[in-house]
Amino acid sequence: MYRDALIPQLSEIIESYLKEQGVLLVDFNYRREGRNLVLCVLADYPEGGIDIDTCARLNRELGNILEEKNILQENYILEVSSPGLDRPLKTRADFLRCLKREAVLYLSSPVKERIEWQGIIKAVTEDSVFIDKDGGEIGIPLNIINKAKQVIRKS
Repeated sequence: MYRDALIPQLSEIIESYLKEQGVLLVDFNYRREGRNLVLCVLADYPEGGIDIDTCARLNRELGNILEEKNILQENYILEVSSPGLDRPLKTRADFLRCLKREAVLYLSSPVKERIEWQGIIKAVTEDSVFIDKDGGEIGIPLNIINKAKQVIRKS
């Protein structure tokens, strides 16, 4: 029960703080390492390009906020980092940011008998992503995308 109430509360605190700083919460997860709870925060600017100094500052300030609020009743490690070039695409805004770029999408249910699609993102609507695959456009509902990321190619 403690964890069920704690995680939404932590997410709210983290997202609210980052928003005040002009930074997006890309992902938040937690895991156990020995006796410690590890809180992993992936943060980025809306246009991308967060640097290590900013991550370090956010980590310090967010740690201070969590200490002030005193909601964690156990030892924890806070990690704030950049999602990197291959950051996960989760929201409509993430897909819009990657328009005209190649992405790979893994689905929970098949579209045209496939659960993995790779192609250029052509359009994004309220509920679907459209990719160009071999000259044809495929519409994939956002709610069946389990995992997606931009394809990064070395030049």
